[in-house]
Amino acid sequence: MSFAANSDREQSRESSIQAGPGNPIDQHERYSRQVLFAPIGEQGQRRLSRAHAVIVGVGATGAATASLLARAGVGRLMLVDRDYVEPSNLQRQVLFDEDDARDCLPKAEAARRHLARVNSTVKITAQVADFTPSNAEMLAGDADVILDCTDNFETRYLINDLCVRDGRPWIYAAAVGAYAATMNILPRRAGGSAFKPTACLACIFPSTPTGNVETCDTAGILSTAVNFAASLQVTEALKLLTGQPGQMRRTLLAYDLWTGERSEVSAARPRSGCEVCGERKFLALAGQGRAPITLCGRNAVQIHEHARPVDLAALASRLEPLGEVRANGMLLRFRTPPHTITVFADGRALIQGTTDVGRARSLYARYIGA
Repeated sequence: MSFAANSDREQSRESSIQAGPGNPIDQHERYSRQVLFAPIGEQGQRRLSRAHAVIVGVGATGAATASLLARAGVGRLMLVDRDYVEPSNLQRQVLFDEDDARDCLPKAEAARRHLARVNSTVKITAQVADFTPSNAEMLAGDADVILDCTDNFETRYLINDLCVRDGRPWIYAAAVGAYAATMNILPRRAGGSAFKPTACLACIFPSTPTGNVETCDTAGILSTAVNFAASLQVTEALKLLTGQPGQMRRTLLAYDLWTGERSEVSAARPRSGCEVCGERKFLALAGQGRAPITLCGRNAVQIHEHARPVDLAALASRLEPLGEVRANGMLLRFRTPPHTITVFADGRALIQGTTDVGRARSLYARYIGA
């Protein structure tokens, strides 16, 4: 696919978004049913319109969460995701369609385009990036809340460090198989706050869960579990963003939609001696123990140590004689069987077809450059 053809297609789509058919949507009518819900009302809706949320991870849970927040009228959304749309995503990731998968669009950008057609009054920013210690503070900005929709504890501990340090609320969510879980983290704020602090993530999970830990790659996932987790997460966010933190749940809630099994663990107060919220040791934020290369779980290695801009058009010209190349202006996919290399504009890459870090490094150096 050529850069020009894809660019023309997207310019046409963006024009239709900006122009819009017919008359503008009446905003009072748009939110009328939500305003009728007494705990939100007119005042709560105004607060939502001024709110700012960051969603880290725009895969299954993140796509559903972003859609619910945009439809609720949260004024500013930042979508952060490191991945691109694939056919296997379409079963559960509600913001993407077959064209997105064929074009290998970055998830953050594909979600932004879709949501712009859902609610043009919400300011939505897409960041095609990994959430790392070097960019976490910049990506979080002045957000009122951070919503965790990731698939790994490495990033969750980083979010926890950042939010505990800054006294910023965040909401953990997870889904795998038929299982969904969420937890609100309300850190202590300097100078006091409108809520009593809860346990942080490190209070409940002092270290990364080990043992027979299931993932979407091993246990699969039901779209209903994803949407259940997102619904719980967004409902809690709406309580916070409408100025009602006292109504927020103070437990780690887990529910299996298939068996009906339910469990709750109290997170009402910080754990004595917690390294993060008690001793304020922010090791994840400092980057300690973070490998420059992360295994992605789908017979692939992510390389995120090359933080440098890449001229994707020039790279496409160089690689085309060597194998199949597809590019869309935001990423480039190069297939040299049995491997596929996906390169993003910031130099980050996914090497599919191996879990050998050394092999992945070698392929990156050979085709992309050291």
